Amino acid sequence: MTKRTGWFWYILVSVCASHAQEVQWASKLVGFSSEFRKEEYGKEFRAIQALGHPNTIPPFGVSSCAWSPYNADSNVEEWIRVGFENPQKARQILIVENFNQGCITHVFAYDAAGKEVPVLENGIPVVSDVGRVLSLNVPDSTMVISSVKVVLNPARVQGYNQIDAIGLNSSTKPFELKIRVYKDAPKEVLKENLGANVNTKAQEVAPVISPDGKTIYFTRGKYEQNIGGAENQDVWYATRQGEGWSGAQNMGTPINNADNNAIVSISPDGKTLYLMNVYRPDGTMTFGLSKATRNKTGWNNPVECKIEDIYNLDKRNNTEFAISPKGNVLVMSVKRQDTNGDRDLYVSFLKNDGSWSKPQNMGAILNTADVESAPFIATDNKTLYFTSYGHAGYGGGDIFVTRRLDESWTKWSQPENLGSAVNTPQWDGFLSIPASGEYAYMSSMQNSLGGEDIFRFKVYSAIKPEPVAIISGSVLDADTKKPVTTEIVTNLLKDNSNVSKVEYDPETGEYKIILPVQESYRLSAIKDGFFPLDEIVDLSKDKRFRDIKRNILLVPIKEGKKITSNNVMFDQSKFELLSQSLPDMDRIADMMLKYATMEVLIEGHTDNQGDFNLNMELSENRVKEVKKYLVSRGISENRLQIKGWGSTKPIASNEIEETRKKNRRVEFTILKM
Repeated sequence: MTKRTGWFWYILVSVCASHAQEVQWASKLVGFSSEFRKEEYGKEFRAIQALGHPNTIPPFGVSSCAWSPYNADSNVEEWIRVGFENPQKARQILIVENFNQGCITHVFAYDAAGKEVPVLENGIPVVSDVGRVLSLNVPDSTMVISSVKVVLNPARVQGYNQIDAIGLNSSTKPFELKIRVYKDAPKEVLKENLGANVNTKAQEVAPVISPDGKTIYFTRGKYEQNIGGAENQDVWYATRQGEGWSGAQNMGTPINNADNNAIVSISPDGKTLYLMNVYRPDGTMTFGLSKATRNKTGWNNPVECKIEDIYNLDKRNNTEFAISPKGNVLVMSVKRQDTNGDRDLYVSFLKNDGSWSKPQNMGAILNTADVESAPFIATDNKTLYFTSYGHAGYGGGDIFVTRRLDESWTKWSQPENLGSAVNTPQWDGFLSIPASGEYAYMSSMQNSLGGEDIFRFKVYSAIKPEPVAIISGSVLDADTKKPVTTEIVTNLLKDNSNVSKVEYDPETGEYKIILPVQESYRLSAIKDGFFPLDEIVDLSKDKRFRDIKRNILLVPIKEGKKITSNNVMFDQSKFELLSQSLPDMDRIADMMLKYATMEVLIEGHTDNQGDFNLNMELSENRVKEVKKYLVSRGISENRLQIKGWGSTKPIASNEIEETRKKNRRVEFTILKM
């Protein structure tokens, strides 16, 4: 082997808020001498932790996301060889020594044919810093590097040595190691402490803000007035009062008991709370998840949410859960046999029997060999916030944001740090955002009244969830205007695909549904003995949060009742039924099939645009098409009468299109039961 010493320099690394210059980090493990294994499960300190982009930045330190050889303080040579997905020419080889730096003795570069070129021999002087980025000039800049080997002498530096990442840099400029933060993240964010009505000198963590932003639930620990005393946690809540909050109140039984209690999520209508642990009948608790529903007198006893093959290998049983706004996806932070490291994020799906599927790891884009915790799923059902110790950050656990890329819930965008204006040198987590997306609520220790406190800050655009609308109201009998207990179904207008189902109980308040904007929806209330008058909610042109009040009417099915449908639709001046009409047509058919002796009069109406006689003919042809469809569904022709009225019976002004479209309608009158 020809002896050749490469020119090198040591770079003190700076931290910036923009993405790092283009560097190709190693993606393949070619071989290694040994690796430290903390325990049987997980990938902490394994050789594969030297792959990928760096997980640590100054101030460096011990990281589960770095390779540690098995031997410490030994003269036994240790080495690791890594490969690159795209072999390339490089001007520098970068080695991130995140802990006990200074034990590297040799570095070699290899081309695809296996030709070896020494880049460093005999090591470099040890400096006093904990870690560094060692930047080595490549002697032959024409060489296409396929892999790199790094050789260590552990005896050079006392204690375990760690290497976080190895990369190729095509530039000769000094390399800057940077945290992944959105480029337009503000340098300053006002983080408001929620004040003494919510926070105390004790511990306030895990805020869960209701979707309407009016109630905040949180967990209070180390507090003498908890039901279980200072040794255990209770769930507390406060309500919005102007710009401030009411004095926090203990939720009491059955939510709180003498054990540890914590809230993890809330349903869009505020009527279901998801809680940590399983509440046993004897008052004790065990690992898992429960939910409590609200009735007219208060909260029911929490019941277990059964999760297939649920377990947690974390020695302290630390875990967190989050429920999606639709209530059908569960994200949890637990340690399992296929976990990358300490705790990973897993996803579970609601099954038809009401139980949850076996937890599935959410993938290496989100999960590192360190702790990923405190997940929160935004109301857009796509944006996920979580706290990580493994992704490069500013302190002992930072908040990150990522966005779902498909329906698997295992493919995500690269997590982005919320920035130094939000994350502190200490621990930060449990971010929660209401449907408006205006403010985020979080737990933090910096500038607290004692332990962890709850803060809020205005959400800047880069990290905002996609906008949604809250639709709320009551379901009423069209005749009496009295509330009716029912199920509300929401479908996309364009293809009638189901979006959600919720229960409406007038004794526990109005219904609330969260819907993404830039779509149109059909809201229907389903109740035996009634025909639903659909509410069309058009959000197709909205790009911001909306709060909409909308009552839904139910028409009693009885002789003489008229059902007016604006959703039996046709193209302009044509009489073929559009596909969007079929849900209403099928409801009419189902009603007549259920009531076998029912007879119906079908009447068609147009607006006054165009020729009067043509409008009359058009309305007659349209009701003929409606009759034809009902007959195809099995309704006898002698049970159906038809009449076209053209433009002769308007129910609104024909002066403008907005009111004119109300005149283009089909009416069904029940002649006989």
